[in-house]
Amino acid sequence: MKKIWIPVILWALCHSLTFAQRQQIDKVIGVVGNHIILQSDVEAQLKSLKSQSQGVDLPEDARWLVFDQLLANALMLAEAEQDSILVGDMEVQAQLDARVTQILAYMNNDPQKFKEFYDMTPSEMKDFMRDQMKDQLVQQKMQQQIMSSITITPKEVKDFFNGIPSDSLPYFNSEVELAEIVIKPKINPIEDARARKLARNLMLQIVEDSVDFEVLAKKYSDDRASAALGGNLGVQARGTLVPEFEAMAYQLKPGEVSEVVKTEFGYHVIQLINRLGNTINTKHILIRPDITTEDREGAYQELDSIRNLILADSINFAQGIALYSEEDFSKTRAGRIMNPMTGEPYFELGDLEPSIYFAIDGMKEGEVTKVIEYETRTGDKQFRIVKLLTRTEPHVANLKDDYSKIRKAALESKKGRFIIDWIDRKIADNYIEIKLENLGEQLTEAKACEALKKWFDANSVRP
Repeated sequence: MKKIWIPVILWALCHSLTFAQRQQIDKVIGVVGNHIILQSDVEAQLKSLKSQSQGVDLPEDARWLVFDQLLANALMLAEAEQDSILVGDMEVQAQLDARVTQILAYMNNDPQKFKEFYDMTPSEMKDFMRDQMKDQLVQQKMQQQIMSSITITPKEVKDFFNGIPSDSLPYFNSEVELAEIVIKPKINPIEDARARKLARNLMLQIVEDSVDFEVLAKKYSDDRASAALGGNLGVQARGTLVPEFEAMAYQLKPGEVSEVVKTEFGYHVIQLINRLGNTINTKHILIRPDITTEDREGAYQELDSIRNLILADSINFAQGIALYSEEDFSKTRAGRIMNPMTGEPYFELGDLEPSIYFAIDGMKEGEVTKVIEYETRTGDKQFRIVKLLTRTEPHVANLKDDYSKIRKAALESKKGRFIIDWIDRKIADNYIEIKLENLGEQLTEAKACEALKKWFDANSVRP
């Protein structure tokens, strides 16, 4: 029977689906080593799966597949303890900060909306999820250790593909591969000076007038995600933040406020919360210089001139990327735009930003768009020209055109089988107990689930 690999933590579970349920249903139904599975754990994840299924019916035994997965998760934690796999508090905090910041971004950085939805403040959410997050990170490290040596050969990819019935082969929609040249508007001296002056004024209010840092961050910072948290950037590992920011932040003492620091994002006022080794927790206030209409027009004209050079064959597109593009992420990938949903340089047409979708409509491979203005995730206005590198027609999957996708699927399938086999082997090495008496009327149904058979067998012969 095919096994479903269910996420360890379903972050979107709100307070009522976890804490409140545990108050109502507190029966222990499974034990693996020192780890317990509550009936409320199963119910909460089952409800979340139903809410995410978008109307698609779950398998009849979905409840017991969830129970099976929770037992497997507990087994991984038990094995991780034996292998001394540890996760530090700062690493846990960094993940919690990142998750909460992401959720706040979806809510327009409004802490009140967050509290209304989750019945918790962002800080309370972090505390509530701390233990679950730590378990998740330990399990991730355990999985990485288990599967670190797994590779796949071309023959295995071919065998995997040939094992798919011809009437079950996936159908791929039309896809495009794109490259870009990006020009960013240059900040004029007047706006640059205005931003620096404001940042310094805010710094002096904090240092000399004892104005609360968080109050000013919420009111003035142009980093709206952190502004909602009083400027708190959360715990960050060294190398995560831009060099100029880090160079200043690592010089500060806890509670100390920096001089104004300039980075590619604007002007920062930084306060160190704490530092542990190569991890750091800071607050900041970001002031961005405004980009004027004239600044944007200058960038547009610069990029249009580069496009004309390419169209006149004075330079080719690759040379244009190397000489002029100001987007470092795509520049290091020969200008290729990466699909954020897949991490691959291929887009189905429906996944494209509207500005690109309409710009390449009707274009042939090798052609270049006119200049396109677009907005980055941080709200910056920039300009790009896009070259259509390849376009595939809708087709049934085949090894020639879709090898990289098929290889990825084959590797994931191999990893899935390997982890299932690993769990089957490790069950014998751990204390397993299924609380039969607490399953009550559902015991017969649970025993009928093929995925749980190995756990019941281990329960009957536990040491």
